[in-house]
Amino acid sequence: MAHTDTRARRSVANIQSFGSALNAAAIVITAISQWRRTAATQAALADLTPDQLNDIGLPGAHRPVLEIKAGLMTNLMSMR
Repeated sequence: MAHTDTRARRSVANIQSFGSALNAAAIVITAISQWRRTAATQAALADLTPDQLNDIGLPGAHRPVLEIKAGLMTNLMSMR
């Protein structure tokens, strides 16, 4: 009686597609965790005062600043 072996062959395409699927999943998971970390950092920095930002070595937040020249109220009242 002849002896025959049956082997399940894995094609290279199946192995590569499985590997690329795992790689894609790892990339997505890494991107989501990095996005969450960035969002948490930005939320924490938004709550800090300019003095606290200077204490940790970051420049002040880019917030709108309204500069009023001296004597503006006097000029406005005189126009009334």
